Amino acid sequence: MPAIVEYPTLVKEALNQYAPIFINDPERRHFAEYLTGLLVAQRKTVSGITSEFAMITDQSCLNRWLGTLTSWDEQQLNERRLDILQQGSDTHYTPQGVIPIDNVLFDHDGKLIEDVGWFWDHADQRYLVAHDYLIANYVCPSGKHYPLEFRRFVPRDRVDNSDEFSSHTDLCLELIDWVIQRQIPGDFTLDSYFTNAEILNHINLRQRFYVGDLKFNRKVQFKGQTLAASDMAKLIPPTDRKMVERDGKRQFYFTKTIRINEIAHRVRVVILWKHQGDTEPTKILITNHIGWEIIRILSVYRNRWTGTETFHRDGKQQLGMGDCQLRSRLGQTRHLYLVFVAYSCIIAQLGQDRPQEWARVRLMTVGEACRAVLRETLGDTLDWALQHAAVGWSTERIKLSLALP
Repeated sequence: MPAIVEYPTLVKEALNQYAPIFINDPERRHFAEYLTGLLVAQRKTVSGITSEFAMITDQSCLNRWLGTLTSWDEQQLNERRLDILQQGSDTHYTPQGVIPIDNVLFDHDGKLIEDVGWFWDHADQRYLVAHDYLIANYVCPSGKHYPLEFRRFVPRDRVDNSDEFSSHTDLCLELIDWVIQRQIPGDFTLDSYFTNAEILNHINLRQRFYVGDLKFNRKVQFKGQTLAASDMAKLIPPTDRKMVERDGKRQFYFTKTIRINEIAHRVRVVILWKHQGDTEPTKILITNHIGWEIIRILSVYRNRWTGTETFHRDGKQQLGMGDCQLRSRLGQTRHLYLVFVAYSCIIAQLGQDRPQEWARVRLMTVGEACRAVLRETLGDTLDWALQHAAVGWSTERIKLSLALP
């Protein structure tokens, strides 16, 4: 990795945009250092980021800036980020936007980090020590997407006062209200865990629309019977299943407006099969917008993957979203908001008609953008070394200045 001698162009632009959040130059310098590290450092911890720079203040300075009660406001930073995104023609809010909400685990090595707990990881099929975050994202009609806000789930045994415990449902409701209070337009989409009566009634009561993934064992009212959603699907003959094609993918569906126990409003159910004669459906969706066409329902739900899984993957693999090892909840919170900033800076650069001079190529993915920033940083280091060699610096002196072995 490079011995960084200059901030990359992307970070310089961000520094100009976010400078008013910080009250002095040292705070702005730490912001630029941390943002640079999230983009290019091999280890995206405070010590890992510090070790990448040729000339930087002591690691403790960056530690204090991130993890103690310094003057900058992380909520104000996030609000500033969202305001900047509204200036882009392909990243601003629109009525056609989609707001996926889902949770994600960030595993940690130690148990002394505040708010961590033991959680079951469905991907690895094992328990791990982790933070559990609920994140509301925004997917634009352009296909670009970015996080809006988050809440951290704290296990009941880690809460000092049991009255202050908030369940996943409570935190999801908080995020929904946060979106609505800011008048952010768009339709909500949820996986089966959050497609419960309390959340769906909450969204409908506030006159917003949703598309949710219904659990197969959920009780529904169908043809005068109360039965599991999967049993309802078995009653649909193949002749009543219609074909729908989207993006070259064919599947079959049946749709009907029904009632579901504890949901205070009528919903439209969409049952999906891979083949017309299949016994078991692949997915059952519900929405409170009973007048939508099937394509609209599928399009909204499809953005659940775009807005959550894609961001979770890129945030973890490219930007160190779960790598912070600070013990304080403030440090963890600020780290995640700074990852949001790094991600949003990259998203604004993707798919532009002409490549940026620093990138040299038209950027299409977050990984490509991070590699382009790394190439630029390496180039700056090489230029610095060549310039100093030209004025008579020895190889040993250059290596010593760059902190190279």
